[in-house]
Parts: sequence; structure tokens; C-alpha cells
Amino acid sequence: MSVSKSITKDGKKVTVTFYIKKEAAQGAKKIFLICEHNGWEPVALKPQKNGTFRGSISVPTDIQPSYQYRFKYIMENDEVKFDNDWDAESYCQNPFAGDNSVFTVAPKVKAAAAK
Repeated sequence: MSVSKSITKDGKKVTVTFYIKKEAAQGAKKIFLICEHNGWEPVALKPQKNGTFRGSISVPTDIQPSYQYRFKYIMENDEVKFDNDWDAESYCQNPFAGDNSVFTVAPKVKAAAAK
């Protein structure tokens, strides 16, 4: 599992891409991202031919100087399982006696003008 981020040229949004390796998918037929950026509404990750899953979301950077978003994966096969990203930036407690994965979004920092 991994999360990568790329900021738009204007610095107002970050595209966050979630990638789940085949072994981390644990045989799931469907995987959904749930994240506080959109009120915990599930976002389907697309299965790839090689057994991995991938998906992206767009997150604004102009809400505040820096923000940490909590997220988790829902993995569906014969049963439903919630799982964290094994390589998340960090983790935080959730109200259900477990942890959530965390990624941080910050605006693009402009380089200081040369003197």
C-alpha cells in the first residue's frame, strides 16, 4: 500500500493517489477508500490487471495552512474488512477502539525571491 501526492501548478489542490499492492489487497474483489475529506463516503478504487488497486482524490490546500486527513480502506470479498494503509504517514485513534491512517495536505510553498 502507498499514498502519493502531487500539487497542482496553482497550488490550490493536491491529487492524492492510493495504491494497494496485490498482497495487501488480501484477495479482495472490491476496495473502497473512506476518508474524512468527503464525509467518509466510499470511493471505489479501480482494480488493475495485475491484481493491484488504484484510485485518486482531489483535496483543496487553501482551507488552512496544513491539514491531516484520516482515512481507511474497506475490502470486500466474501466478508467486509476495514484496513489501514500499511505505509501511511501516521496513524491516529478512532472512536471505535482502533486506528485510522493519516495523510497530510499543505499548500505549495513559494520560493523566496533572489536578492
